[in-house]
Amino acid sequence: MNPVQIIGAGLAGLSAAIHLAQEGIPCHLISPQPSERAQSVLAEGGINAVLNTMGEADEIQNHFEDTIRGGCYLADEKAVLGLVKEAPQIVRWLRNLLVPFNLEGGEIVQRNFGGQKKKRTAYAKSSTGKVLMTALIDEARKYEAAGLITRYSHHELTELILSERQECEGVIIRDRYRNEYLAMRGIVVLASGGMNGLFPYRTTGTTTNSANVTAKVFEQGMKLANLEMIQYHPTTIGISGKRCLISEAARGEGGRLFVMESGKPRYFMEEKYPELKNLMPRDVISKEMVMTKKQVYLDMTGLTDAVWRDRLSDLRQEIMQYLLLDPKKDPIPVEPGIHYFMGGIWVDENHRTSIGDAYAIGECCMQYHGANRLGGNSMLGAIYGGKKAAQDIVQRYGKENYHTDTAPERVRAKGSVETPRISEKIGSCLYRGMGIVRTEDEIQKSLRELEELLNSERVSETDENRIYLGIALLRLASLRKESRGAHVRADYPKTLEEYKKMTVVTRKGCDINAGFI
Repeated sequence: MNPVQIIGAGLAGLSAAIHLAQEGIPCHLISPQPSERAQSVLAEGGINAVLNTMGEADEIQNHFEDTIRGGCYLADEKAVLGLVKEAPQIVRWLRNLLVPFNLEGGEIVQRNFGGQKKKRTAYAKSSTGKVLMTALIDEARKYEAAGLITRYSHHELTELILSERQECEGVIIRDRYRNEYLAMRGIVVLASGGMNGLFPYRTTGTTTNSANVTAKVFEQGMKLANLEMIQYHPTTIGISGKRCLISEAARGEGGRLFVMESGKPRYFMEEKYPELKNLMPRDVISKEMVMTKKQVYLDMTGLTDAVWRDRLSDLRQEIMQYLLLDPKKDPIPVEPGIHYFMGGIWVDENHRTSIGDAYAIGECCMQYHGANRLGGNSMLGAIYGGKKAAQDIVQRYGKENYHTDTAPERVRAKGSVETPRISEKIGSCLYRGMGIVRTEDEIQKSLRELEELLNSERVSETDENRIYLGIALLRLASLRKESRGAHVRADYPKTLEEYKKMTVVTRKGCDINAGFI
């Protein structure tokens, strides 16, 4: 058999590659940029697992219930149960890879995170993603030296190679430096990240995660799900070209949100939600911030010197660099920004997609988070998803008869790239229709504008695929006539039992078929 083709080299892609290599299965790690530049490096707050290092009698069942409840009962319960059961082993594995988690007395320290009543989030100050990526990159290098992992950096997916039966036989990729096209045969694992590129300037993530992979496989018939579920992180600041995240760790350590009224701060989250206060799920806080119709501030001035020194020193430095304000002394003006895509490629509990011999893992797929992701579950889901897909590949196809010397085949292919001007128009349309609070009028207006864009502008094939993906987002937002998690409808404010099901969408040419399952 040919090596497994992994598209994406962040946490999910690295996890899949390492777990395949551990079984002696070769793989190609294909990505536009090296792992050191992946979106996962930007993750800040931590990774969830029931370790019980804080004396709070936490249990796996608690983590399961918090995740299901936080996702407003849309997540696959069987998949979530597998995730939370495996979480402690994953964190112990990471520690064995020498991830420098914050420790006390030799035990991993865990902090509070939104939507969870127990201290369950292991962290390394507020740079957890960076240190996890460093550890996995080092681990992957061992297998690169053994010839089991081969990197194809500065390469991007052009299309899946599909058989007459619409089963995946490999990928065609483009060398971005040489503009050469290669056909790579084998099982495919998509780990291409979220759809940040659909919302330029408006996300905390890198727009290198362009959404082009998702848009292309959607055009090739792959099923997508829950696209209306877009998480706005409540605490971001504006910097050049994107939103900068103020990690939830700030509120986990005691940061408080307030607005000014009659010359005094009003801590609105503490008034309305006395149990979890500023640690309510992100969708709830973002909605409350919009409803205040005032500038919201994050007050971290009450945090101790020890917290700033030992847990948030890098966050403080970042804020001082971009805002010229010292969060130790000054409240920080914040606003919600697009942060995570709960929806994406539909997968089953083993991360198989609707196209045979193709998998999807990490943020590009819809697994684990339902209608709203809990902080600390994204890095966990990425690593676990990579491991789960690798295990399924081993179980289905075995470990034998893989070839490490398979040479890629140079092919002629017609490439296409997005047009920045068109991408900005797509982003403006979507941001209005897919905002924190939505209405049918705005959704339909955005739909009309995207459809006009298809007919009135000269667009590339990639532009066209991105527009159809945007239309799919809006169609699912219109279809869900209720408010649930990150999907808040001003015209349908109630959460309804009849909508406690997943939205799905497929494309065939110009036709988009949307529904529930």
